[in-house]
Amino acid sequence: MADFKIVVSDPKTKAYQFDVTGPEANQYMGKSIGETVDGATVGLTGYTLKITGGSDKGGTVMRGDLPGPKRQKVLITTGIGSKPKTQGVRRRKSMRGRDISPDTSQINTKVIEYGDKTIAALLGGEAEESEIDEESIIEE
Repeated sequence: MADFKIVVSDPKTKAYQFDVTGPEANQYMGKSIGETVDGATVGLTGYTLKITGGSDKGGTVMRGDLPGPKRQKVLITTGIGSKPKTQGVRRRKSMRGRDISPDTSQINTKVIEYGDKTIAALLGGEAEESEIDEESIIEE
């Protein structure tokens, strides 16, 4: 069984991190960068998530234009994992392919379809904030 950290980035607000294990993690196996996943696997019912990237246990980044799940040495000039100090510099770096495998530890996603409730409301954070505001008003 694979265990993943799923980072859900909401373009409207902020990013949230979830730990996924067991049968929910198996739904990510074999998926690749650019595919969509149901948000119910991380507790966001009604949401649709798009896989945008990730990394393996050693910190090697996934690259969307490399086929397969294995680690490869690639000659790169620009793009993900490249920060050239001068123009025209090429480097050979280890990159992981676009497919998710048991070696993947983090999966980056972004929200492309929203549900009825906000993410904060689904996670319980919004209700706590409103309760605190009501208590401070009552004390005054």
